[in-house]
Amino acid sequence: MDRIREIAGSNEDWMSCLPEKLWDVSLTNLSIPGSHDAMSYCLDITSPLIRSESDTFRLLDRVCCCFTRPSIYKWATTQVQNIVEQLAAGIRYFDLRIAHKQYDSSNELYFTHVIYTHATVVETLQTVASWLECHPKEIVILACSHFEGLDHKVHEDFIYSLKKIFGSKLCPRNEGVLTLRSLWTSGYQVVLSYEDQSAARHKELWPAIPYLWANKPNGEELIQYLEWQKQRGRPEGFFVAGLNLTTERCFIASHPLVSLQTLTMENWDCVRKWLEDQKPGAESTSLNIIAGDFIGPVPFCSLVIALNKKLL
Repeated sequence: MDRIREIAGSNEDWMSCLPEKLWDVSLTNLSIPGSHDAMSYCLDITSPLIRSESDTFRLLDRVCCCFTRPSIYKWATTQVQNIVEQLAAGIRYFDLRIAHKQYDSSNELYFTHVIYTHATVVETLQTVASWLECHPKEIVILACSHFEGLDHKVHEDFIYSLKKIFGSKLCPRNEGVLTLRSLWTSGYQVVLSYEDQSAARHKELWPAIPYLWANKPNGEELIQYLEWQKQRGRPEGFFVAGLNLTTERCFIASHPLVSLQTLTMENWDCVRKWLEDQKPGAESTSLNIIAGDFIGPVPFCSLVIALNKKLL
């Protein structure tokens, strides 16, 4: 393919459509679109707060839920497209925060971001596996983390489920240099990062992938942070540059008409200009996975994928 497609919805098979010269480039040196808090599109506004929330915020939520719940929903929602739509848009890295609900007698696991999702973890990952069956040359990186409320047994049961769902698609962590060609040859389609010590006993699970999180409320400060990180040199292996903005709760309380989505859109032009100037590769200032919020309303995936042209 001489040019990378520009339409966001045309990236369903972008990896298999890359020029052959890029098939032997390590995945850690490619530019890969990622989804920050990928499952937050289906938050359950009636669910409990996650366990790590403070007692003060829990009290406020009990007393003023008519205020806190709409605010949580506006600021904890980072995506509007469902998992299949994100895959079709070109997302290949998924930030998946997993938890077991407190006082839930079942072993059901949910995704979280302040509150829990409607979607369950196992059913969602089965959907991803089914999508991969229809797209045998697409590779996904699933970053499972947080794991609030999971004890040793629940971890082991969940890992067993992961192996059952993805089977021979799981790429072992000792595979060496991962390229599209080598993965296609072996039939591996899933790099599964598992941010818990339980992963050490399972060769199919990779360690945590570093995520460069600026924790800044606007595009200018976000870019300053990422440029500072670039000057320090890229980590070895996979790593994520997060383009997601973050605000303090006092800002949220004092700006009732603002949401994370409106804030993201207001800063998009600034972030986009910086993004277009980035380059993947092995150099110390190169980027690898680039994760964002609200990847559907803007041409995020197409811009990230297009950076791979700079490697030709």
